[in-house]
Amino acid sequence: MIIKNEVKQALDIDRPIVALESTLIAHGLPYPENIKIGKELEKIIRDEGVMPATIAIIKGEIHIGLTDTELEFIAKEKDVWKLSTREIPICMAQKRTGATTVSATSYIAHKIGISLFSTGGIGGVHREVAQTWDISRDLEELSETEIIVVSAGAKSILDLPKTVEYLETKGVMLVGYKTDEFPAFHTRKSGIPIPRVDTFEEIVNIYKYKKELGIKGALLVTNPIPQKDEIPYEKIDMWVKKSLEMAHSAHIEGKKVTPFLLDSLARVSNGESVTANLSLLKANAGIAAKIAKALKNA
Repeated sequence: MIIKNEVKQALDIDRPIVALESTLIAHGLPYPENIKIGKELEKIIRDEGVMPATIAIIKGEIHIGLTDTELEFIAKEKDVWKLSTREIPICMAQKRTGATTVSATSYIAHKIGISLFSTGGIGGVHREVAQTWDISRDLEELSETEIIVVSAGAKSILDLPKTVEYLETKGVMLVGYKTDEFPAFHTRKSGIPIPRVDTFEEIVNIYKYKKELGIKGALLVTNPIPQKDEIPYEKIDMWVKKSLEMAHSAHIEGKKVTPFLLDSLARVSNGESVTANLSLLKANAGIAAKIAKALKNA
């Protein structure tokens, strides 16, 4: 592993750190929007006095914290693998470049002692799971890896009731920050009830008790998209269904499904879904940094 000097120093002095994924940069947005949001998320975290650590694999080496040059490389490079946890050793052995998803980022961050990870939305159970058996590795990793993950729920392209049910089956601790409903990524509410927390201290205490009791897995803190940027569920659901039809027509399967659907959503929504995505990413980064500080001060 190559740990950026400032991240290594933060680890050495136990300064709060928030991990960030790189799939957003490589597969989530086009250039230059991807590099712009990557740097902006790091700045939001720094402005809270917390150290950001964007994680990626570059030419077979795990990087914890990226330089501007490395961020630019991930943003522009065409042949970047989308990595869940299982592909990490393959990518390393073959000296490939890979962008980490929620599962891979959580695994690597926990391995070096980072307790907070901020993302947009987790992966989950896909809408046509009965035909495809497409269930994101994110859910399994969250059930196994001890870390606090901040997200705006699960991506709108997914089957949210089944995703929440799967999280419950796997024992993933799930709370809503200032909400008692599971956020639906582009939309603040889904109608699915979850436990509510209203302070960062509550979140830290839940995490501490979980560790003391030896309950494995992550604490998933869901933070609704800012109200000014949310998209009504009926509208986003119509766009998702249209994008799914396009995916079927193009015979898109496996790891290509999510990037295809997100790109299609951006087009059919005339960029409205991208604006919402950027908004929730920034909100989550700020919340994660504040939780990291509260955890440090506990």
